Amino acid sequence: MEQKETDNVTAVMALHGKGVAKGIAIGQAVIMGAALLEVSHHLIAPEDIESECVRLDNALRAVFNDLEYIKNNLPADAPIELAPLLTVHSLLVADPLLASETKNLIRHHRYNAEWAITTQGQVLSKQFSQMEDEYLRERASDVNQVIERVLSFLSGVKSFDLKSIQTEQVTDLPFIVVAHDISPADMLNLRDKHFGAFVTDAGGPTSHTAIVARSMHVPAVVGMKNVRSLVKDRDLMIVDGEAGLVIVNPSPLILSQYCRLQKQYETEREFLLLQKDAPAVTVDGVHIELEANIELPEEAKLALEMGATGIGLYRSEFLFMNREQLPSEDEQYEAYSSVLKTMGNKPVTIRTLDIGSDKNLNDEATVAVNPALGLRAVRYCLAHPEMFLTQLRALLRASVHGRLRILIPMISHMHEVFAVKQYLEQAQNELMAEGYSINDNIELGAMVEIPAIAIAIEPFLKELDFVSIGTNDLIQYTLAVDRVDDEVVNLYDSVHPAVLRLIHMTIQAGDKAGKHVAVCGEMAGDVLYTRLLLGLGLKSFSMHPQHIPDIKQIVRHAHTNVLRTKVAKTLNHAIAIDLDEVNAS
Repeated sequence: MEQKETDNVTAVMALHGKGVAKGIAIGQAVIMGAALLEVSHHLIAPEDIESECVRLDNALRAVFNDLEYIKNNLPADAPIELAPLLTVHSLLVADPLLASETKNLIRHHRYNAEWAITTQGQVLSKQFSQMEDEYLRERASDVNQVIERVLSFLSGVKSFDLKSIQTEQVTDLPFIVVAHDISPADMLNLRDKHFGAFVTDAGGPTSHTAIVARSMHVPAVVGMKNVRSLVKDRDLMIVDGEAGLVIVNPSPLILSQYCRLQKQYETEREFLLLQKDAPAVTVDGVHIELEANIELPEEAKLALEMGATGIGLYRSEFLFMNREQLPSEDEQYEAYSSVLKTMGNKPVTIRTLDIGSDKNLNDEATVAVNPALGLRAVRYCLAHPEMFLTQLRALLRASVHGRLRILIPMISHMHEVFAVKQYLEQAQNELMAEGYSINDNIELGAMVEIPAIAIAIEPFLKELDFVSIGTNDLIQYTLAVDRVDDEVVNLYDSVHPAVLRLIHMTIQAGDKAGKHVAVCGEMAGDVLYTRLLLGLGLKSFSMHPQHIPDIKQIVRHAHTNVLRTKVAKTLNHAIAIDLDEVNAS
């Protein structure tokens, strides 16, 4: 946080978080209450235990019914992601374990219902927050949002009422919603209101707040830790969703500068979107594929709107999490085929279940000394063949609806590739015996996220149709740095020469073998690294859909031969990469 005095003695507070939805918003703050922080905790009398349990049941039932009503009555123009996100919350609040464990706290410790549900929510949230996988870790926010909603029903006080605030609006500026976190249901209530941005204490790039904000094209900065306690209602705010910057009560000079930047951004965005169907071809005629990463089937439509040439990564974990039972084959088939149908003749890369060893799918916690190196991803799937076969059968059945690529995460040994192929053959034989049709041109690929596969890539390429480099984990494993550990995050270096050489080796080997190589990690969607990756020889990028127009603009003005010369010189003669030199025009 930075405090400073400007020429006209206006105090400015600059706060930094994670920018998850691009754009610039200027407006007045509206503080969203947090029931979780405000409920009373007290012991109840023994004779009140059962009535307190009944009060809890009533609140859980009311929340479930409310969420189901909202989901079943979504307006036609609601963000497409809201329905499945609301389903996640319905499943969480209906989980019998939530009710039974909370009642145990009421009966054995004589906690009031608010105290008990808060305590149990903290237990569940901690289990999620300790997970290695970033997407699963973000589900701690869903637990907290559900607990918030239950607490609101228990107390009879709504945590947020925008209507009363709107009637007092004194300017034409949009509202900037400031909250600890925002649930999908609350976001729906905001949809028709005059608001310009989301700013939250909690959350990350894969939180539901981030997902919906990007869908609604609303700037958002999350993970700010204490913004809700630092900002007051009616404070003038600037939100820079790209820089992850929030400026509170800016001076006239700063305000005028951001007004110009806002207009400039909107003009540039309009121009980039007009170019969405233009081919991503470099100055020297190299065709570049710009594909999309998605978490929900509905996001495939956004990918097309942004000009994606395919889906480079569909994370299938969303179908499996926050539920009592594993998704059936038919349910998975519907999700996968929906994406394939939406994308038409464009390729769709679906990654098989990528889950860590720190939590089983049936919510039974397990002990793992080092989850990042344990029974996760393909290791987990091969250890649970019945579950894996169900997913493979669903994928093969869906293949008739488009161009399917199956992507296997965390491959490190050839025997894992052979095992996956055997299960694919078994699934195919079963389906054909049952009379199902299967596409003959399904491609099988592996994630390159463990240094071992990058170093020994050639034999893997002989058995695979393509590979996709997951830079997030590749950097983490190469440098032995946990990228979510604040104490060592400064050592997480995307342009460490060792990391870049592994990427370069993989791309070169792919070119030599005539196999498709993509990058689907965060580097692919960051304009800072676009020229660098082009200079390393990359021809296929996969990123969040909203990043595609910006990356395409850089691609269309790049000269790959010039960039390759620059990058080769840097790789061969430096212990650190000079990005300024690479990005210089």
